[in-house]
Amino acid sequence: MLWETFKLALQAILRNPMRSFLTVLGVVIGVAAVIAMVTIGAGSSAQVTSDVETLGAKRLMLTPGQARMGPSSPGTTARAFDLGDVDQLESELSSIATAAPAASGQQVVVYGNENYRTTVTGTDGRYLLASEWEIASGRKFTSAEERGRSVCILGQTVVDELFATADPIGEDIRIKSLSCEVIGVLEAKGASSFGTDQDDLILMPFKTYARRIAGSSDVPMIYLAMRDGVSTDRAISDVSALLREIRRVRPGETDDFTVRSMEQLATMLSGINSVLTGLLSAVAAVSLLVGGIGIMNIMLVSVTERTREIGIRMAVGAQAGQVLLQFLVEAIVLSALGGALGIVLGLGLAAVGAQLLSIPFIPDLSIIALAFAFSAVVGVVFGYFPARAAARLDPIEALRHQ
Repeated sequence: MLWETFKLALQAILRNPMRSFLTVLGVVIGVAAVIAMVTIGAGSSAQVTSDVETLGAKRLMLTPGQARMGPSSPGTTARAFDLGDVDQLESELSSIATAAPAASGQQVVVYGNENYRTTVTGTDGRYLLASEWEIASGRKFTSAEERGRSVCILGQTVVDELFATADPIGEDIRIKSLSCEVIGVLEAKGASSFGTDQDDLILMPFKTYARRIAGSSDVPMIYLAMRDGVSTDRAISDVSALLREIRRVRPGETDDFTVRSMEQLATMLSGINSVLTGLLSAVAAVSLLVGGIGIMNIMLVSVTERTREIGIRMAVGAQAGQVLLQFLVEAIVLSALGGALGIVLGLGLAAVGAQLLSIPFIPDLSIIALAFAFSAVVGVVFGYFPARAAARLDPIEALRHQ
């Protein structure tokens, strides 16, 4: 009996194919939008995790002062770090493998007739260890060069902009009034999860940068690499305790420094991404509600158009429950077809979006199943009322209907 009811439902749907398609369009759009949003969100979260791994998942970043939202308050500027702080963190903490100073600024770099604005960072050889960065060609700084020689290591983007296909090793570039010999090229890393180009930088010895570029020996940032097997929480606790001692922060006083971990950054970015994905998916799911209302509207019209047909069926022995089941199955079939089309469309849009955004395509089977099941529930809920109206028709009055 159920199979016969299903065939009758298909016949009724195919009798007006254009109207049936327009009826389920809201369901198609709703399901497609939800699947596309969730799939792109999952790919974005995976990309964030991958980017953090390229930055160094076991890395901490220290900055003076407390991180604040909005403009800083007057009088809250904290004392900068110095090279002694860097050495002390590395030598006294068993949880820290490497500590590296970093001071950066935007500078125009000149080579021959080419010039390019990039980030110049003063640091030392420990920076490459802390950031898990390799040298693609050339070499690292020597101990003698770190005392103040004019040498530099270029990121791949800077090489492409200034040298094109030429080999930069051994060439001299000019940064402000400083002539700097290129001794190495960094391995390309690409864009970070913030969309910034990690290869758009130049490294030079910290003392050279401090004396010839910045004019200050302050250390605005320290990068720390944790030892294998050390948890992030333990490393942060150790670093905070030592810095409070070094900087003479009294018990009960707020830290005058900030410790950030890449894992915390990844968790924060993934959390923001999940919230945005959830909000967009919720908005998209409204289309399912609109689609359900459309199905109910068309089914009510269908009941009115087929009043005489219903009367004939009931006159030859059809029960009210059979009539209700017929119209309910029609509504469910309509919404299920919309759900199936929405799944195909949603996966297609997600694949195109992942390609354009350069993120992994990670379809979630549970979300696909949930979206399809929800579309079927929409058919049950919104199809019940027209079906009940059809089942309650008086056969005599239905037969008289023209």
